[in-house]
Amino acid sequence: MWEASTETAAHARAPQHPSRSAPRHQPCDLVTVPARQGLEAVDILRRTGAPSVGPVLHDDASDTLGFLVPPGTAAAWDVPGSACTRTSGRGLRLPAEPPVAGAGWLLPPADAEPLTDPATLREALGEAARLIRAADGCH
Repeated sequence: MWEASTETAAHARAPQHPSRSAPRHQPCDLVTVPARQGLEAVDILRRTGAPSVGPVLHDDASDTLGFLVPPGTAAAWDVPGSACTRTSGRGLRLPAEPPVAGAGWLLPPADAEPLTDPATLREALGEAARLIRAADGCH
């Protein structure tokens, strides 16, 4: 179970890298972004060969994605349009199963790097926001 409150109701996605394995019960914070921006960011991170793309939750009810990042990230997180769950220095615990009934992983813990690098995520979210603005401006 999570040590900090999160609202997730996600759908699982087929494993992308079955040989990778993330440590269980690793402390982490959670960056939450709108699903459209988050999906673009995941594509950017994977396309650019980012050093670390950790587990990602998808919440259909709120239409958000949640990226697991190192504990303490929330203290300095200031990306517009996103939020980072503060965990009072304890960090969330990465469970083997999704933290909420009916939830699933977009990128499951066993199929992803242990955590997403916050600086790399910040860059990908910024690029994703620019791509979305450009696409929306073309309509």
